Amino acid sequence: MSSVGTTNFKPLSLRQKVGQLFACGFDSKTPNAAITQLIENYGIGGVIYFRRNVEDAHQLAQLSADLQAISKRSDGQPLFITVDQEGGMVSRIEKGATLLPGNMALGAAFAPSGVYASAKVMGKELRQMGVNMNLAPCLDINNNRLNPVIGVRSYGETAALVSDMGTHAVKGLQDMGVIATVKHFPGHGDTTADSHHDLPVVPHSMERLMELELAPFVKAIEGGVDAIMTAHVVFEALESSGVPSTLSYRILTELLREQLGFKGLIVTDCLEMKAISEGVGVAEGAIRAVEAGADILLVSHELERQIAAIEAVIAAVESGRIPESRIDASVMRIITNKIKRGISFDTLTPIPTEPISTPEHQLLAKELSRKSITKVKDEVGQVLQVNDKTLVIWTEVQSGTEIDEVVDRTGTLGGTLSELTGVTVQEEYLGLYPSDEEVEEMVKRVDSYEQVVVVTYNATFSPGQTKLAKALNQKENLHLIVAAGRNPYDLLEFPEVKTYYACYENRPLAMVSLANVLLGREAAVGRLPVTLSEQYPIGWRQD
Repeated sequence: MSSVGTTNFKPLSLRQKVGQLFACGFDSKTPNAAITQLIENYGIGGVIYFRRNVEDAHQLAQLSADLQAISKRSDGQPLFITVDQEGGMVSRIEKGATLLPGNMALGAAFAPSGVYASAKVMGKELRQMGVNMNLAPCLDINNNRLNPVIGVRSYGETAALVSDMGTHAVKGLQDMGVIATVKHFPGHGDTTADSHHDLPVVPHSMERLMELELAPFVKAIEGGVDAIMTAHVVFEALESSGVPSTLSYRILTELLREQLGFKGLIVTDCLEMKAISEGVGVAEGAIRAVEAGADILLVSHELERQIAAIEAVIAAVESGRIPESRIDASVMRIITNKIKRGISFDTLTPIPTEPISTPEHQLLAKELSRKSITKVKDEVGQVLQVNDKTLVIWTEVQSGTEIDEVVDRTGTLGGTLSELTGVTVQEEYLGLYPSDEEVEEMVKRVDSYEQVVVVTYNATFSPGQTKLAKALNQKENLHLIVAAGRNPYDLLEFPEVKTYYACYENRPLAMVSLANVLLGREAAVGRLPVTLSEQYPIGWRQD
């Protein structure tokens, strides 16, 4: 049996080498039995954090240190510790860390230098928390307003904008010693299905893919990105068999490795997503991903599936289905990148004793957020005069998923306006998909108010939110403002609304920025990074 080793890394057995290919999640804020078993018995190469693992930044730093200690004690290798810290709406870490604007908010500022500065802050704080690999940034081009999973996770709708912003984000993270992982290759932007639940298909020609979807990844490769994450998406022009990219040799090896010349780490999206788990299954999916050319396999949730996937790959090597040299090639890339980014037991970041999020970092986040708010239309031109006749209707994310994160009510627009003005602003809460009865009741409650601000959340997919905006717009003597708390496309559902802002996220800092604009204290200087219509093209703002 062959072994793989480099300076400061011990030779590995087959089981240890296969373990290095896996990054696994667990459901605990301290090392539980499941993740301990995976590290001790299987020598996994990495872990992935979700919100379920996070209390605050210092707790996470301790967790990272504890996990590394388990690996060292069990004669394992230093771990990749990964997270999806994209900023904005997909941010696993909030308390004690600087919550920076997300991609589309940054795209609305059209300032690559701001993206670089943001990524540097993010990278510095992640390393202080023991996180050395970020599953970000998204290089998907959001040119399909009906995309249910990307949306504001994209910088915008053009290859040039996404490429420019993305390469600056990669440089910022990697300058701080964090592996950047651009995603979702070859591109998840022009889909109408979510691979968490279905298997999306992109039908475009190779010529179109090279001009648009693939262009940002080509730029990232040229810029020296460390890692690329695959999409569980079928690209008919690249793989005629209907196999998703994650499992396609033609896409991962022939296109990404050979044609585009990528030398870094290929990381799969989570193999437990239904596009894989309800297709070939997680264990078989792991084997096929390795055969396709993947280096790191994400299995984020269930211990039974994690163990089955690891054992399946081991068995595939032992049976001769996968040559051991194929495993060796991935392990060499993994160890090389760990050394490159200073991921070793001798260089682990000590647990910080001072605050991780500094006033300087918070000031940067505030300034970047301020530049994102976009006044799309305002036919009234009236500054919000907060009084007892002012109401905010807040669309509430009532249960979090991997892409829709619950936001604490203390960060809502109503609370923010109250804090900024000293006047108590009434606030009503509405679910993402309100029924006709709930909408009718909300419309009745508005009768006693003169000013109403509705913060929508993906109204494109919510007939109830659309019905509410339309009904309120018909009320006479009501100053109605609608602000999109996520995708800016909401306006297309109720174009008759007279005043409309795009915020790109409903995070607390974005609500502070919006509140200051509504109160006339700041100008809305952001520009649309996507086209809403011929009337509201990319780059638009009402001055």
